[in-house]
Amino acid sequence: MIDAVATDSSSTPSNEKPRRARRTRMTGAERRQQLLEIGRTLFAAKGFEGTSVEEIAAKAGVSKPVVYEHFGGKEGLYAVVVDREMRRLLDMVTSSLTAGHPRELCEQAAFALLDYIEEYTDGFRILVRDSPIPQSTGSFASLISDIATQVEDILGREFKSRGFDPKLAPLYAQALVGMVALTGQWWLDVRRPKKAEVAAHLVNLAWHGLDGLEQKPRLIGHRRS
Repeated sequence: MIDAVATDSSSTPSNEKPRRARRTRMTGAERRQQLLEIGRTLFAAKGFEGTSVEEIAAKAGVSKPVVYEHFGGKEGLYAVVVDREMRRLLDMVTSSLTAGHPRELCEQAAFALLDYIEEYTDGFRILVRDSPIPQSTGSFASLISDIATQVEDILGREFKSRGFDPKLAPLYAQALVGMVALTGQWWLDVRRPKKAEVAAHLVNLAWHGLDGLEQKPRLIGHRRS
């Protein structure tokens, strides 16, 4: 009686090469999203000039022509990244303005910007740099202006109810939003104090400054023009 020899069906015969793991091919949409995420990370770390198509392609594991196929080059990829971040920030701010009381609206606007900085740090680093190419959504300064327009309506109503000239609301809106944006740039690097405390101090300065406004502010120095 001949004993049966146990064979391992999982073993590879000596005359066959080991099979390579099959790579899952990305769809066009998946590849585009991958390139956007890689580009976003590199642009935030190195800036537009410091990032190359070669590096983007290498990080994605593709050849340079794939990047050109999706975006036409580095400029096209950068433009899409910036436009997407600007829309995201504007949406976060405008959708946050839901309260009825003006002071709480100030809090919501401050939190929205700080939330964006905390959650999308790379995006904010890209936005605050001067863009080397034109953007369909404008510059960071124009984005801040768009946000200020949202605040302008709120201030206009508050000014009118207190007997102030509502025509001055745009000036104060730009000042308030600019203050929050510049503080956000500073907080981006230091991350102290905590976000809620930063928001509280911003609103403290803004609200109590507005609360004590003079109807006709005067200059106390010698200069008058």
